[in-house]
Amino acid sequence: MIWIRNLIYWLLLLIVTPLCFLGLFIAAPLPRRTRHVFGESWAKIMLWLLVHVVGLKYKVIGAENIPSEPSIICSKHQSGWETLALQKIFPSQIYVAKRELLWLPFFGWGLALMNPIAINRSDRSRANDRMLQQGLERKKHGFWITVFPEGTRTKPGVAGKYKHGAARMARQLDMPLVPVAHNAGEFWPRNAFLKYPGEITVVIGPAIRPQDGVGPEAMTQQAQQWIEARQREIGGVGPFAHPDDKRRRLDHPAAA
Repeated sequence: MIWIRNLIYWLLLLIVTPLCFLGLFIAAPLPRRTRHVFGESWAKIMLWLLVHVVGLKYKVIGAENIPSEPSIICSKHQSGWETLALQKIFPSQIYVAKRELLWLPFFGWGLALMNPIAINRSDRSRANDRMLQQGLERKKHGFWITVFPEGTRTKPGVAGKYKHGAARMARQLDMPLVPVAHNAGEFWPRNAFLKYPGEITVVIGPAIRPQDGVGPEAMTQQAQQWIEARQREIGGVGPFAHPDDKRRRLDHPAAA
């Protein structure tokens, strides 16, 4: 059944994606908030298919922590799932993405029309300047900014090196930093064709607001500590969970 559900999902994806991207290309001359509707619609349709075709559901804990003003989403990155789900959970947002992604046929072109902050990670000094310059421009248009501070997808149970770009933007643009933990990688591994049924848990933490005397390093550390603590709490439930998380859940089911 997993194979059948996934084949149906991929078939519907191949049907829906060209239609949504065509609408996005047609809307290219329109204001950016209007263009965003097409990209967000595609993400929400894919999320609906995952829930109702694959059986990959999700729950959100801490939605009351979402600020009312545009903020920076500082999220764990384990799979492709969160790039879809965050667009459903949070207000309209743009992503900080590798510049190379914009070169991909169709997907990259569509991503470019969604106003990402595209950075060249091999040139860190200019990448930071670009993030701040374009971040300020996106903030003026009312967009939230999504950053994956580890920079790439990590396996469940593994903590990558958290970079300071998200916190640096939060300070210099005076935007709240919202930490997000989830266990999507336990059901949708990196680069996997098959997605597995189950229930993903997303936990949204209290916003970390810029304060005088608190630098980006301290803000990053605070976000990392909160995210990784929640990862240990929600991990160990999916088929691709880290063995340590599975053992922790078996040994302490009440705490997990």
